[in-house]
Amino acid sequence: MTKLIDNSIFPNKTYKETVLAPLFDASKKTFADYHYRVNLAHCVMLTEQGILSTKEGAKIIDALIKIEEELNLEELVYTGAVEDYFFYVEDELIKRIGVDLAGRLHTGRSRNDIDHTIFKMHLMALSAVLLEELAGLISSLLTAAEKGKGTIILAYTHGQPAQPTTWGHYLGAFIEILQRDVERITVARSSSELCSMGAAAITTTGFNLDRKRMSDLLGFAAPLENSYGCISSVDYVTGLYSALKVMFLNMGRFIQDLAQRSAFEVGHIYVPNEFVQISSIMPQKRNPVPIEHMRLIASLSSGHCDTIINTMHNTPFTDMNDSETEVQRAGHQAFESGSRLLLLLTDFINVVQIDEEKVMKDIGKSCATITEVADSIARIEGVSFKIAHEIAGDMAKRVTADEITLEDFVYKEFQDIYRDHTGMETNITIEKLKEIGSPDYFIAVRKIIGGPALPAFEASLEKYCNIALKQSDENLTFSRRLIFARELLTAAVKKLRVK
Repeated sequence: MTKLIDNSIFPNKTYKETVLAPLFDASKKTFADYHYRVNLAHCVMLTEQGILSTKEGAKIIDALIKIEEELNLEELVYTGAVEDYFFYVEDELIKRIGVDLAGRLHTGRSRNDIDHTIFKMHLMALSAVLLEELAGLISSLLTAAEKGKGTIILAYTHGQPAQPTTWGHYLGAFIEILQRDVERITVARSSSELCSMGAAAITTTGFNLDRKRMSDLLGFAAPLENSYGCISSVDYVTGLYSALKVMFLNMGRFIQDLAQRSAFEVGHIYVPNEFVQISSIMPQKRNPVPIEHMRLIASLSSGHCDTIINTMHNTPFTDMNDSETEVQRAGHQAFESGSRLLLLLTDFINVVQIDEEKVMKDIGKSCATITEVADSIARIEGVSFKIAHEIAGDMAKRVTADEITLEDFVYKEFQDIYRDHTGMETNITIEKLKEIGSPDYFIAVRKIIGGPALPAFEASLEKYCNIALKQSDENLTFSRRLIFARELLTAAVKKLRVK
């Protein structure tokens, strides 16, 4: 039997360049502060539990603070002398206080529970910022909806003119879906709020750790119960990015609608000059290019989310690199691009205008109010909606064929159509026919819950505002908890050093 001979030295050059160095750079750029806070918190907890003496704890804390103060992350380059950023800090700690004392800091923990803890800490911070920016967009939409509650627009179904509504009512639908997105993201984030520290490698430890104390010091809501799940359950990643993806899909659909409404052939939305780019060759062009960029960013952001979710597919239910630094960093791109999208759409919605004259012309040409004519015939005359619908349908055919508007419809023709379908004379006067065919009347009678009529929509708007305040307060409370945890850790460190 041939004896195996291995004279190689870690790390392999290619492995170092393609994997270890990029991971080290990612850790120092994104997770260094979280590593530092986890080290401080763990030292405080070990000391409070009597696993470290007060003297030992204070020395470790002092050394960690000196490392942090002297560390220049921008100039720090991966050399291969250690495996990763964790071991780099541990090596620096050993240089300052010796291997025995430095090694005591790692009592009862593993890189496994450390990694998932710092990943969650960063996701909590990112989601807090994103929800704040989403609240800003919702606030702008609420303002625009209030201003536009009496501004008539033409609603489309299947790409064709359908019925008149208001700009405010239209925006209300988007407000509702964004507020549901806030709910989805908040619920999904709750998995990130459960701390993995104390799980160690897989099964916890025989040392008497205080997992709740670690959770509090790092800003979590509570420890994640099952220690195996602490290092294998990556639903805190898949759940959050799934919720983000739904939001980006929702936003992309709304943005595409803006593109259609601002097109020359429709022209119901006017995009101000500050959001218009010109052609290099066609002097007449007004290109609302930011809409395309928003649509693009929404799609890219959705794709970033897909990258994370799909990476987790068919991976083992255990600790694995597939869920760690490299994929975590890839997912953060969704927050970066998502932030740009939210800020841009917020500014855009603040200044976009409705071309009311163009809207009214198209409502007339498309006979978009004919549904209410049918409804009114049924109500006024007491005929079935089926017969009323047939009468209104014949009217719409003549409007389209004669290329006129419903307002110009000849009253005698209406009388004839009504008589043909019912065998009776109509009670609807010429004045009433014009009224029930007008966009203002169409909207005014749609006053049940959720409708565009002013009383109904103002009631909806009040609900949206209350929900927005509640959601903003919840995210503010969450952000304050993260800030308080920093203060709590700072106080605990100070208390330990004084002793």
